[in-house]
Amino acid sequence: MKVILELIRILAISFILGSIMSAMMTIIYRLFSVDITNTNGVFLVGIAIFILLFVLYRNKLQFSGFYDGEGKIKLSKKVSCSLISLSVFLFIMAPFIQ
Repeated sequence: MKVILELIRILAISFILGSIMSAMMTIIYRLFSVDITNTNGVFLVGIAIFILLFVLYRNKLQFSGFYDGEGKIKLSKKVSCSLISLSVFLFIMAPFIQ
């Protein structure tokens, strides 16, 4: 039962924080007069948001959930920095993809 509750929690976190991050990125792109809605850049922004949510969950949120099983390990700093850098790179590249 706890596994199902944790999966529902993960979906809710992904939906809520993903929506907030997507809205923030839309505002930031509009500040720079960039329209990515007509390009494939939206796909890159979605991947970047998913990567950031994954790092956030693995490093912080998994320790406060319902599931108490084995295997709760933080990502290493090297992996976390690499994934965050990849995410920032995807955010920057999104407007340039046609």
